[in-house]
Amino acid sequence: MAAADLGAASGRVIAGRVGPGELSIEECHRFANRPVRVGGTLHWDILDLYRGVLDGVRRAGELDGVGIDAWGVDYGLLDADGALLGNPVHYRDGRTADASADRFGPDLYAVTGIQFLPFNTIHQLAAERRLERAHRLLMIPDLLAYWLTGSVGAELTIASTTQLLDVRARTWAPSLAARVGLAPDLLPPLRDPGTVLGTAADLDGTPVIAVGSHDTASAVVGVPAEGERFAYISCGTWSLVGVELTEPVLTEESRRANFTNELGVDGTVRYLRNVMGLWLLEECLRAWPDADRGTLLAEAAGLPARSVIDPDDPVFLPPGDMPARVADACRRTGQPVPATRAETVRCIVDSLAQAHRRAVSAAVQLSGHDVDVIHVVGGGARNTLLCQLTADACGLPVIAGPVEATALGNVLVQARTLGALDGDLAALRALVRATQPTTRYEPADQRRHPVGLAEM
Repeated sequence: MAAADLGAASGRVIAGRVGPGELSIEECHRFANRPVRVGGTLHWDILDLYRGVLDGVRRAGELDGVGIDAWGVDYGLLDADGALLGNPVHYRDGRTADASADRFGPDLYAVTGIQFLPFNTIHQLAAERRLERAHRLLMIPDLLAYWLTGSVGAELTIASTTQLLDVRARTWAPSLAARVGLAPDLLPPLRDPGTVLGTAADLDGTPVIAVGSHDTASAVVGVPAEGERFAYISCGTWSLVGVELTEPVLTEESRRANFTNELGVDGTVRYLRNVMGLWLLEECLRAWPDADRGTLLAEAAGLPARSVIDPDDPVFLPPGDMPARVADACRRTGQPVPATRAETVRCIVDSLAQAHRRAVSAAVQLSGHDVDVIHVVGGGARNTLLCQLTADACGLPVIAGPVEATALGNVLVQARTLGALDGDLAALRALVRATQPTTRYEPADQRRHPVGLAEM
């Protein structure tokens, strides 16, 4: 199989080979995902991303299937002839800056279970100027799958990020669509992960399969957990911190804590909170083009913790001079201001570890789902300092890896659909544990009380 995994900074195509007792992957192609600002609006270069997917899948050779996953909330609009009405707008564009949590009524969370983020699809659509000409809305992975196969639909895990889905019924919520002024047919039919969408003529007739099309949904499939008492941190540009449940948590306490109930593979619920993540570090490195990431992290590891900021402060959301914004945040909160690049990095990593603790603790308390271990997957699993500080902050073991959990989850859902594997999520995760390397980090102070239900 080929897994096309599109992230906010880059895309890649990874080939996977799967069978009983076998799970191996190899990167075939990596390409940049560079936003483009036109007329004051920040867009995704969606045609360049599509070309990257085509080039990568062709490099993968003969295949039994292709699956696409991507980030959530963003979309393309098609006209009545199926043509795209302009490049999709980037979620970091400023058009939703005035969005508010109560804009669409007090029952929004009770229906959708989705946390308030100003760039959620529902708020983007409220600012959309092309709706009168739009015939269909397709989320990013569904749009690319449509171009490959001609199949129009919305895979459930990515659809749940729109804040337009009834999380209990697992169907679109027409009353919410009406509040935004959407035409009844704008939202496409829903489909489950594991649905065969058709064949791609541009890829020699290879079947295209709907996977957990939200990248975090695929990443959670690829978590090498044993049992149910685990938390996960899918750590990259964002840290998605949460637990896996069978039912959503729709309490007022959950709404106030800004936790989200996104749908997962096999009827699960990804109960999680967004933490700003390694975006802060990546933006610092962009401001320091001569810096070496590994050297800075090693220097930061040798420093004591001095300053902690709130990484979820909206001031950190847009691109720009991140080191200056970190320094300003320290000044505003009376923290020591970092004097060197290494001190800035240490401040960011300490802040993320503390944010991870807060999110894990809140997930446990709000859901009643206790945890014994935290799994860190994605690019953040390579960051040894962050993994150790997260273990220290949470007072729980951290198991780091696999880095490519998203691609592994993508490939595993395809393989099960094609009959190469059988079993539930536990069986898929057992194969990940048996085949993929991980690193275990123990909390430095074993006497520290870990996060858990005992904190309630």
